[in-house]
Amino acid sequence: MSQQETRPVIGPRLYRNAETMLATADPVWQSAGERGLIGIKVDSESNNRLIVRETGHEFANMVSCAYLGLNNHPQVAAGAIDALTESRSTWLVTSTTRIRHNLLVQLEEELGELFGAHILPGASCTALTSGILPLVASGHLGGGGPRVMVFDRFCHFCMAYVKPICADEALVLNCPHNDLNYLEDICRRYPRVAYVADGAYSMGGTAALDGLLELQDRYGLFLYIDDSHSLSIMGERGEGFVRSRLEMNPLTVIVASLGKGFGTGGGVAMLGDRAQFEFLHRHAGPVGWSQNMALPLVGASLGSAAIHRSPELGRLQDKLQRNITLFDKLLPTSFAGNGLPVRRVDVGDAERAVELSAQLFERGYYSSAVFFPIVPKGEAGLRLMLRADMDEPLITDFAAHVRELT
Repeated sequence: MSQQETRPVIGPRLYRNAETMLATADPVWQSAGERGLIGIKVDSESNNRLIVRETGHEFANMVSCAYLGLNNHPQVAAGAIDALTESRSTWLVTSTTRIRHNLLVQLEEELGELFGAHILPGASCTALTSGILPLVASGHLGGGGPRVMVFDRFCHFCMAYVKPICADEALVLNCPHNDLNYLEDICRRYPRVAYVADGAYSMGGTAALDGLLELQDRYGLFLYIDDSHSLSIMGERGEGFVRSRLEMNPLTVIVASLGKGFGTGGGVAMLGDRAQFEFLHRHAGPVGWSQNMALPLVGASLGSAAIHRSPELGRLQDKLQRNITLFDKLLPTSFAGNGLPVRRVDVGDAERAVELSAQLFERGYYSSAVFFPIVPKGEAGLRLMLRADMDEPLITDFAAHVRELT
């Protein structure tokens, strides 16, 4: 077995791996805790003004994934209230395989029209991925038998976490990040292959989508892509980085959180045909369990969908792009110019990253220190997200503080 191949990770091996990881990471987490950087309890007036009640300390949230500021939009909040008033219920607490509330059906239809796909909603991206990926591995989604499952090295934890379950169904391989040569070699060796990756990565950068589509066309490669970090912020209707660059087909599943740029909560899977929807809402485990999207979230999502159908979406996307351009001019990073809002300021040493985060927090800005295993050893730094609801002075002042402290 090559070093890239993995078998089911169970029992003692799983705990040994976790023990090794924790031995490295936990002291840094302890340090972050001692500096008051985790477990912060706040009241909020906006994404840019959070208040620690006990001390009165105010700070701007530089790590919110609400890229368009829609989590604070009056129309989104009103949608949640309207749904609660109309339904007089938080949710049905019933498997959606059995019964779906008409508000949820309405959301499926509206998002389907927006994104040009069949929409399967779920409580979260994690729930969707946990239900769908094993069925991709076993060959039940798309038929024809098990698929070799190739996970990009940097794919999100919610997908990597399902590797042991997929390994019960098929061979699981780990691919170097965006390594199309490695992936094509696997496609040549095995007749049925699925690739699991992010569209826009949570730590910055994107999938090599053009090359992936060529491999799909040439070898029938199945693509399972989590595009949570680009939904709403890219595409004419907010369909995201991946969906705006491909035609939906039965060999592609795109999952995305509604809790980031979309501004609400829960998740959706974009599917290529209705038959996949019918199969998955019956058989994809946690997708159909009773823990689905609460009706106030459904209502909030209907409110957000209305914004996505209006000219306001384009104005918010443009504002976000101006803020990204401004930040890249003031504080260039390795992802400058890619048009996506995730940025990382590299400092190298994990303790130095924690110290820098603490210094910025004292000055009124929260940006999270990231270190192993979030990023590779020796590549610690600060992670931050640009948003449309940031104003120019906030970005300018934050960049000036970072330059001074580094």
